[in-house]
Amino acid sequence: MAKFQESTRGQTLLSAVQGALAQALQVNKQVQTRPAAVLWTDGEGQWQPMLEALRQRLPNLFTLGAYEPSLRQGPAIWVKTAMAGILPECPPGDGPVVVYLPKVSRSDLRAIESCPRDLQPLAELQYRGVFWSQVNGKDWTLSAFLASKNGGLGLDVAQDKATQEALSQALQAGVLLDCSLDDLKGRVINAEWLLSLLAPNPTRDLLQWMNDPQAARQQWGDVLWEVFSKRCKTDYGFDPVADGVLAAAERLAKGDGKWGAVAVLYQDSFASFPQVFALLSKLQPPQQGLFPDQDLLSGYPQANEQGEAALRYALSACASMDASRARAAVLAAEQEHGQRRAWLWTRMGQSPLAAALKHLAEVSQYSAALPIGSTPTELASSYQQTGWQVDQAALQALACVHAKVDLDAVSAALRAMYLPWLEETASRLQQAVKAAGGLPVVPAETLATGTCVVFVDGLRYDAAKLLQQRLAAVGDVSLSARWTSLPSVTASGKAWCSPVAAHIAGTADDLEFEPRVSADGKPLSAYNFRKLLSEHGVQPLDKHETGDPQGQAWTEAGDLDHYGHEHGVRLARDLDTQLNQVVERIEELLGAGWRRIRIVTDHGWLLVPGGLPKTELAKHQAETRWGRCAVLKETAHGTPLTFGWDWCKDVQVAYAPGVSNFVAGAEYAHGGISLQECLVPVLELDRTGISVPTASVTIQSVTWKGLRCTVVVEGAAPGQRVDIRTKAALASSSLAASVKPLEAGKASLAVVDDEHMGAAAAVVVLSAGGDMLQKQATTVGGN
Repeated sequence: MAKFQESTRGQTLLSAVQGALAQALQVNKQVQTRPAAVLWTDGEGQWQPMLEALRQRLPNLFTLGAYEPSLRQGPAIWVKTAMAGILPECPPGDGPVVVYLPKVSRSDLRAIESCPRDLQPLAELQYRGVFWSQVNGKDWTLSAFLASKNGGLGLDVAQDKATQEALSQALQAGVLLDCSLDDLKGRVINAEWLLSLLAPNPTRDLLQWMNDPQAARQQWGDVLWEVFSKRCKTDYGFDPVADGVLAAAERLAKGDGKWGAVAVLYQDSFASFPQVFALLSKLQPPQQGLFPDQDLLSGYPQANEQGEAALRYALSACASMDASRARAAVLAAEQEHGQRRAWLWTRMGQSPLAAALKHLAEVSQYSAALPIGSTPTELASSYQQTGWQVDQAALQALACVHAKVDLDAVSAALRAMYLPWLEETASRLQQAVKAAGGLPVVPAETLATGTCVVFVDGLRYDAAKLLQQRLAAVGDVSLSARWTSLPSVTASGKAWCSPVAAHIAGTADDLEFEPRVSADGKPLSAYNFRKLLSEHGVQPLDKHETGDPQGQAWTEAGDLDHYGHEHGVRLARDLDTQLNQVVERIEELLGAGWRRIRIVTDHGWLLVPGGLPKTELAKHQAETRWGRCAVLKETAHGTPLTFGWDWCKDVQVAYAPGVSNFVAGAEYAHGGISLQECLVPVLELDRTGISVPTASVTIQSVTWKGLRCTVVVEGAAPGQRVDIRTKAALASSSLAASVKPLEAGKASLAVVDDEHMGAAAAVVVLSAGGDMLQKQATTVGGN
């Protein structure tokens, strides 16, 4: 018997049973003829779940039972005949003949005269064949075969009732068949371990059942459902049949004991169990006193909903307050509701007001101070240090809310705090501009060889700060600011920031602020502007064109200004998308070999929910009237805020005071005089110090196991990394938990959120400097 045990090394339980059946036929040929068959009696019918797998390994396996010739199964007389190989529907197979007799014990065949009639045709085989049974003559059970050192596998198997039940369930579920015997020999086979095979992730099973009880039970089948029910009772303290899903939801909300692990898994993978939230939403939070324990409430969506309702009321009440009282009210609300941002419901998008409150609190803090200075230059310096934070926080607060009731509440608090700050900031700049006779004129910097200018229409300074953070991953980025032309509109400002500004001028007839080509006086249309660029050695590049990186170029990206005019405050929500377009274009240029990128813009803008305040300007005084500026007629008297057009001082332009607007109801506007509109950013991205990648790499394989991806790369060099992105050139589209370095040409990455399962993506290989060296399309979770 030791010989058989030694021969099972490296095998599985299934192959061990096959080998044991084959070995039963081994006899001393000198004194004994080869047995006609192996009789496998199984009085308890315990081995039946293994039959399907064994039939594929043993072509001559016959089974006593209902007539199914395709399975080599039938009554005794049929089995006897089929064994002879004379039935056309059951041709003889290769290998040993094994006759499996479920629900028949060895004793049932001992005496032919007393043998049940339906077994008598097979009874005589006990004399021509051999039994596969224990040394003591008893039928092999699974437990006995695993544990016995006499013809079995000699494994350490617990003999308690729970283990025996779990063994039967594991065999029925098929989880034991492919277990390595080497692994089995190194452990105690008990109920706990067997249940871990049957249900390797009980916490996930629990959430899967809560998400859709009927579908889960149908998918699992009787055996796994029985295992699940048992574990619910023993480990989680409830009966899934008697108590139901609401009882489970109550325990999940509390998160006590083993339910803590379930709660953690739900927090990490809530997108995979969308119906669980609806269950939790039915639960009423526990009643508490004046000082509720927020940790005890964090598992209840209703508690979060009540908090959102209270916060909505508090923010809406700011509409009737002055700025100082509104700031105090917002900070008080932050003390009460800020901790809800740590709850799961905020990540699920169920706490938009709590999310917005973080940024409203920043507006409250930052707007308590105004830009300092008596000249435009001093005010600009102060704004660049801290003032832009007010604008950015206001945008981020608006970006958090979608529903009208929530937008109205956030808008009420913003208008109370932000609008007075905007008004006073603009007034200070306007007074300084009046005293100086206009904004300082700073000549544009010379364009160095190998520089591509990227024009982004309406890139406000605070938005440029966000862009600077994103571009820091691909090179050295510096941010400065300069004054745009007055008025701060696209037709005028785009020419002002261009590398051919010195060859452009305006005339008194240009009432729409579109200047001309100095040389021939032609209007600076899109065609003429591109022509002027080409004449002075600057390549005008259309979308996706990359040009010659050894020269100079001008291209355009993003659509912030058009989007703002079209959608108003929605620009705040979709600002990330607009900036993504800019980053993608820049990475495209860098990938083509450009080493210097200069990002410029024509103007900023004002964005105020509920609309800018209205100011009056009689129509008969204006030749043309825009939202924040108007060209005055020659007969009109100048307003307190009137300056000549920067391209032609003969054109007199009147500006709306403060942050008011000549057109009522506009939430988004530009063209006036304010730091937000006139102080425009200049971003310089320099990659001249980063070596251009020359290494040639090849992605050999991309293998997925669940949400983990293994990438093998040929020709990898030190410092190279691998990422998974929805857009290959856009680093911000990464799906990976982190970018992984290549070690010995191999990297393993995990997708952070299982909601991306099945999404189209690209595996990209990056140089040490962030250049994309190679890419390959893939599908998350599948090869």
